[in-house]
Amino acid sequence: MKSNSKNYYILMADIIGSSRQPGGKLMEAFKAVVEEVNKKCHYQLLSPLTITLGDEFQGVVADLAAGLQVMVALEELIVLHNKPFSLRYVINYGPIDTPVNTAKAHAMLGNGLTQAREMLEQVKKDKGNRYKLEPGNTQQHKMLERALLLYQSLVDAWKPADSLLISTFLQNPDYKVVAGKLGKVRSLMWKREKSLKIKEYIAARELLHLIAAA
Repeated sequence: MKSNSKNYYILMADIIGSSRQPGGKLMEAFKAVVEEVNKKCHYQLLSPLTITLGDEFQGVVADLAAGLQVMVALEELIVLHNKPFSLRYVINYGPIDTPVNTAKAHAMLGNGLTQAREMLEQVKKDKGNRYKLEPGNTQQHKMLERALLLYQSLVDAWKPADSLLISTFLQNPDYKVVAGKLGKVRSLMWKREKSLKIKEYIAARELLHLIAAA
């Protein structure tokens, strides 16, 4: 019998430390972020991000670059809305044997999905890393791994109390514009732009997209 299996990029993620937080409010916040990124990134998604096990989601993205775009969008939405959680992510390129469900990432089978879930379990054991890509040994893969470490170091250094300020900088990195929007002194906003490493974050984000698209 001829196999209908086809390889796709699968994005999975789960909430770090979900068992230590009140379930109701956490799941409500998680659902809101997933719904918003599905609307914002619908062109990058072949099958929308779908919450599967309460604190996990899975989806199928158009390609590796799309997977990273969705991941970055999630990270920035969590900051924008000051959500009380962090996510760990995996992107796996592997086979799905059934037709891709364009309405929900349910009712699909294939080794690609199994591998992605196994990768997510591996990331849970690696306390210092929130991102994992499919096993690979290409130059692009090595560059992305290092760029993700850089990206994570910047995001994880931000504090929840600075979420409004960070989000405003991400909308417009000009400290003078941010000072005007927030009614703050320009010199203070210049210092905060430096301490939050906004330019470095934007550079790391662009680096991820450039490497993935190469």
